[in-house]
Order: sequence, then C-alpha cells, then structure tokens
Amino acid sequence: MEAGGTQALLMNLYRNIDRDKLQFDFLVEYEQKQFYDEEIESLGGRIYRASVREDLNLPRFIGFLKQFFKEHREYAIVHCHTYSIGYFVLKAADEAGVNVRIAHSHNNSMSGLTKPLKIVLRSLFSVYANYFMACSDEAGRFLFGDRDFLVVKNAIDVNRFAFDEATRVQVRSDLGLGDALVVGNVGRLHHQKNQAFLLDIFKELSDIRSDAKLLLVGNGALREELVSKASALGIANNLILLSNRKDMDRLYQAMDVFVLPSLYEGLGVVAIEAQSSGLPTICSSGVAEDANISPLFTRMSLDDPPKVWAEAIVKVSGLRDCASGASGAKSHGFDVKDNALKMQEWYLAEAENAGKR
Repeated sequence: MEAGGTQALLMNLYRNIDRDKLQFDFLVEYEQKQFYDEEIESLGGRIYRASVREDLNLPRFIGFLKQFFKEHREYAIVHCHTYSIGYFVLKAADEAGVNVRIAHSHNNSMSGLTKPLKIVLRSLFSVYANYFMACSDEAGRFLFGDRDFLVVKNAIDVNRFAFDEATRVQVRSDLGLGDALVVGNVGRLHHQKNQAFLLDIFKELSDIRSDAKLLLVGNGALREELVSKASALGIANNLILLSNRKDMDRLYQAMDVFVLPSLYEGLGVVAIEAQSSGLPTICSSGVAEDANISPLFTRMSLDDPPKVWAEAIVKVSGLRDCASGASGAKSHGFDVKDNALKMQEWYLAEAENAGKR
C-alpha cells in the first residue's frame, strides 16, 4: 500500500463505503510499513504482511498463503490487484474455498528485463479467478483478451481537487515558485513513468521559458539517477523534487501544466486528478484513452522529440479551466461516491450469493 494509482483507487473506495456493512482487509507484499497503513488501521482495516517483494522467496510466500487462508476462513471475497504474484494468491484462495476470486488489471502494457516472466505470469493470473475487472478498456483487453470484464473506474473525490486561488497562492509561496511557469508530474520514480524523458522535455522548455520550474512528486529507485541527469542537463536549479505527499489536492493548485509521459498506464489516475484541478494535461500515447475526460487533455507520441513536447506545454500554459475538468470527471464516471456505492452493492450481492455476509 505505497503511494500509487492502484492504491489510491482502493483507498478512495475504502473511505467511501459503508464500513458497517462492508470491510476491507489488506494482504500486502512488504513487511515494512507503507504509505497508507495508518489510515487503513484507523478505518478498521487489518493489514497482513508477507515479504515476497523484499526477499523474492516464492516457496515461502506460497507457504504463507496456504497458512493464511487456513487460519482465515471468514473472507467471502479475494480481490487481487497484482498479476505478478496474483496466480499464487488466487490459487490459494480457491483451494481454501473462497467463492469470489477477482483478478483486476491495472496496466495496458509491460516492459523491463523481466518481461518474458511477466508474460507467463500474466497468462496465469486468470486461471483461478472467476471474476475479471480492469481500470480501463485497454487494461482489460491487455490482460484478459476476449473474456468479459467489468471496468471499475479509478474514481476520485472530484470536489477535493477543485481549484482554489488562495491555496494556489499559499503553496506557490511555500515552494518559492513566484510567478514561474510550473510543470508538474506525479508518480513513482520508475522506468515506466518515464521521468527521464520529462527532464529532456524540460531542458527544451527552459530554453524557451527561462522562468520555468519542474515539480516532480514521488519516491523511487531512480531518484539519484534523475537528480544526476538534471545536473548534467543544467536544469537542477529549476527542479523541485518532493517525496510522496498526502496533500496532492493542494500541490496541483500550484502547477500550470501537468505532463505524464509514461511508457504505459492502465489509466493514469493522476491525469484525472490534474484535469479535475483544471490543469492542461499532456499525456503520452502510452496513457489509456479513458483518461481523456475534458478539453484540457492532449495526447502526444513518445516518438515526438522533446522540443515538440516543450512547445506544446507553452501552447497550453495559461489555459486552466476549472469547470470543464471537474464536470468532465463527473460525466465520465470518475466521481468516487457513485463508484463506491456501485462496488459496495456488487460486493454485498456476491457475498450473499457465496453464503458469506
């Protein structure tokens, strides 16, 4: 439960369900404490910690799952959000007699050195599932092919992200932004998110607008590499790199343009948040088309050179439109209160059918 799009979806649902009728518990892949742990426990959820992401000990993880489901017969539903180890989770749940086993897709592509292994795991993910969900049409087709699946929007609290001028002034003052043109990006510092390309874009933007600032928000293994690259490009003094934050609704107010050049995204919920804040939002073609919810959205190819991206940023800067962003999020089904109610009704109905309320 680190800071990420999938985790944000779960927390947005969890905050808005009727927890007297329905409770989420969390089986996670790290023993160390994570970003949302305290909030989960404050809402009545239990967290069960495995260590497979830390020790990569698959036999130990399989044994952990077998013992876990032996000790916890109370669960009516297992909803799995990671295909990399999802096969093992859903297999253990099936063997323990859990009648509702959901495989949920959150990406529309894959990459990296472990891609061959991921292809195998992707094909296995669905074997022990009997329900299929996805954050977008593209993500569902990517993982489930021709199978029927339910699209569950990565919904947000639209009102929370509404633009507020006083907040913008305060945050820009706190960060020392002055009257700069501020380009924002939110996400893990990871190859998938492609912040290295964003630095190339920002270098070109700096040549056009010397007052520009780049605000990156997120943690990840590439932090030092990105800082080093920014220094080599001569843009380090105009880079503001913040760790994971719980006040993203405020930070969006300080930005002028949001840029998401990801190699792939099942949806890209940060693009929904940014548009809800009225931000012009430029995304790569790797971001699912479902993120296009307002006239604020622009989609560009990663084959376009950084200078073309920089020129696009300049073109849309100053075009903040609070009304169309918020209305677009609501009209496209991204309001969390509606989505939480739908998911709550679905869960309760399936639990009833499974004989576990």
